[in-house]
Amino acid sequence: MQYSVGTALLVCLGVNVGAGLTARLPIRQAAVTVTETVTSPTPAPTTYNWAAGATERYPIHSSCNATQRALLSRGLHEAITLAQHAKQHILRFRSSSKFYVKYFGEAPTAEAVGWYDRIVNADRGGIWFRCDDIDGNCQQPGRAGHWRGDNATQETVICPLSFTSRMPLEGLCGYGYSVAAGKLNFYFGSDLVHRLYHLPAIGEGIVDHYADTYNDCLELAVSNPAEAVRNSHTLQYFALGVYAYDISLPGEGCTGKAPEPEAPAAPSPTTDSGASATTTAGTECHTHADGTEHCT
Repeated sequence: MQYSVGTALLVCLGVNVGAGLTARLPIRQAAVTVTETVTSPTPAPTTYNWAAGATERYPIHSSCNATQRALLSRGLHEAITLAQHAKQHILRFRSSSKFYVKYFGEAPTAEAVGWYDRIVNADRGGIWFRCDDIDGNCQQPGRAGHWRGDNATQETVICPLSFTSRMPLEGLCGYGYSVAAGKLNFYFGSDLVHRLYHLPAIGEGIVDHYADTYNDCLELAVSNPAEAVRNSHTLQYFALGVYAYDISLPGEGCTGKAPEPEAPAAPSPTTDSGASATTTAGTECHTHADGTEHCT
């Protein structure tokens, strides 16, 4: 029998090279891969929800009819729009904004941002906007609404005059209006910014009346910036000013100039009939946090 070199090598190794050599060679088994999936135990669901029970919309009382509700909802949306843009303007420009320096002086920007953000994002639980004249104040001449004060600190009454005399925010810089010479309550949204700050849930009893007229607010920015960022009228003036400049008439706005203060009238001569009673016709009044009444 003849063997090849390869076969001889197998013989030397003790491998049987007889018939069926190929069949007797061990067969290599195919590798088998086993994959085992290990899953972590599912965490038990938690019942805690930090935002549970939050009130996201300003509540409107059932005393408001459908028309009043629609107009008031629009006005509140405009108040939020004014506050949101005022906040964004400060965050964008900080104290380099000429408007910021004009109205808030050297005050740090964080507090003004915070007061605007409270209108935008603070929880609205417990707040009510009513239309039922529950305190009987809407009967007074010029009364367009009032904070209820000690009667109900989180409630505001909106009188019928508000629904017939307030303009929409889309009209800012229209109707011959200027921020410096116009009334802060000419637009429903701006008026509601003021009313919201009277509510402890929004103004926290800190935002108040430290200066009222346009010129007084500008003076406050210089003399007491810390009060300027807490002054209700200053917060309104700034919000209207930057919205007019950035949005209504971009790059132009309608700041205008404040009218010159009127000289005090000479006292009228005394008559036998006595002094006449002071009238509030044409004025609009609200109650301050300390219970005093303020008419403009």
